[in-house]
Amino acid sequence: MKVIKCLFLVLAWVLILPLKGESNSSIILGIERMEEYLPLLKDKRVGVVGNQTSQLYKTHLVDTLLANGIKLVKIFSPEHGFRGTADAGELVESQRDSKTNLPVVSLYGDNNKPTDKQLEDVDILLFDIQDVGVRFYTYISTLHYVMEAAAELNIPLIVLDRPNPNGHYIDGPILEKKYQSFVGMHPVPIVHGMTIGEYAQMINGEGWLGEKIKCDLKIIACENYNHQMDYKVPIAPSPNLPNMRSIYLYPYLCLFEGTVISVGRGTDKPFQQIGNPELQAYRYSFIPKSMEGAKSPKHMDERCFGIDFTAITENFFKSKGRLDLSYLIELYENYPEKSEFFTNFFNLLAGNNSLQNDIKAKKTEVQIRKKWEKGLEDFKNIRNNYLLYP
Repeated sequence: MKVIKCLFLVLAWVLILPLKGESNSSIILGIERMEEYLPLLKDKRVGVVGNQTSQLYKTHLVDTLLANGIKLVKIFSPEHGFRGTADAGELVESQRDSKTNLPVVSLYGDNNKPTDKQLEDVDILLFDIQDVGVRFYTYISTLHYVMEAAAELNIPLIVLDRPNPNGHYIDGPILEKKYQSFVGMHPVPIVHGMTIGEYAQMINGEGWLGEKIKCDLKIIACENYNHQMDYKVPIAPSPNLPNMRSIYLYPYLCLFEGTVISVGRGTDKPFQQIGNPELQAYRYSFIPKSMEGAKSPKHMDERCFGIDFTAITENFFKSKGRLDLSYLIELYENYPEKSEFFTNFFNLLAGNNSLQNDIKAKKTEVQIRKKWEKGLEDFKNIRNNYLLYP
């Protein structure tokens, strides 16, 4: 058993750091460059695509626009809702914002794409959401559908760009078309190394919108940013990514969502611990409970045994610069009923069926990663066409 691996890493012990804002204060976010986008909104009926992360210095973009006399008519929100408190996968109903009384249209569940009716009173769209640079994080799927709806109705879209906290590396298998879903819409690796503005340019440039239509797209880029910068997001991008450790671990721990393993939803350490009631050979344990952001977590009220990552510095995980499959391989090997380990959701997250098959066939991580090399090289060449930052 490889539990010793985690004990060894305790040498990297540090206190858990909360989300305290950008680690590089020289970065100027797209939302800050108001002189670039406010003139484009003047005398227009504006729709905002945003959530709780659409803020600057604790002031929400919606309030900033209203304070500057912009005619804001509608808000569109992604998974987790406008306030960012809904569970992963939870149906969020359209409603009105309690503060402004503006209509909030949910773009998750039965209505992933804005309808013609919902856009009939909108002249221009403004998109501002903090992404984490991972294929199955659904904000880029929402971006796709907003771009497609805007293109069909000739509505311009402005994206206020933000740094990608996982923008320093590219890794994982390229999604195969057969496994396309809302948690993976495009032929990109699990970690794509692009900001949401760069990703929007790729969607447009690669003809991924329906019938290869093009969106009238403008990116308000960040200033003084590059992909190797250490960027700490100031607001948790979703309920179960509460700190930078969880954000760095998310790209590979999320694959456990397609297995019988809990990733710590329903605890105070989501995406920072993994476990299952059957793994009793592990000494560490936790019990998922119902809570806001995880109302019905996997293995609720059951003691799960597994691995704790919170004694390890967040910078250790950032410095890896790759997907770590060792934990997935380890827990599969140690799970007693291997035929029950994977669920149907796993292949959608992986973007293929070969990762599951290779793990079942006891292939090493080196052998598995070898299959990704050609796809990653091809993707990097395509990605270079859309980069806004070095």
